Amino acid sequence: MKSKNVLGLALTLFVIALMPFATNAAPDKSSGTWKMNFDKSHYSPGPTPTSLMVIVETDANDYKVDATGIDGNGKPIHIQYDAKFDGKDYPASGIAGADVVSVKRVDTNTIETMEKKDGKVVMLILSKVSKDGKSRTSTWRGLTSDGKDVYNVVFYDKQ
Repeated sequence: MKSKNVLGLALTLFVIALMPFATNAAPDKSSGTWKMNFDKSHYSPGPTPTSLMVIVETDANDYKVDATGIDGNGKPIHIQYDAKFDGKDYPASGIAGADVVSVKRVDTNTIETMEKKDGKVVMLILSKVSKDGKSRTSTWRGLTSDGKDVYNVVFYDKQ
C-alpha cells in the first residue's frame, strides 16, 4: 500500500515540475495585431482597402481571425472565423464569395487558408510571418465573387 502512495506522490511531483515548461512555451509568431502596409502591398484586381487591421489568435491547434477595415469602395470590412489546423471546414462571416474556411499549418511561420463557397475552393491564402516576427505577408490567389482572377500580396506590420 505504501509503495502505491509513494509512486502516486512521485508522479504528481513530476507533473507539477513539468507545468512551468508547458505554460512558458514560446508564443506563436502569427498571433497579434497586424496592420496593412499600403506601400508594400499589391492588389489585383483593385481597389485596395483604405484601412485594414487583422487580429490573429493562434496556438498549436486553433486559428482565430478578426479583420476590420474599409474596402476600396468605402464599405466596412469585418471578417471573422475560428478554425482548427485540421483541414476541415469552419464557418466564416464577412468574406465576399465564401462561407467557410479551412486552415492548415505549413510550417512554424506559414499558414494556408482556403476560402470556400458551396464546397468549392475560391481563394487560397498563404500567410508567412518573417523570422523576426515583425512582419507578415499574405499571398492571395483565386477568384472574386464575380469571377475575376485575384493575385494580391498583402504586407502587414505587427503592432
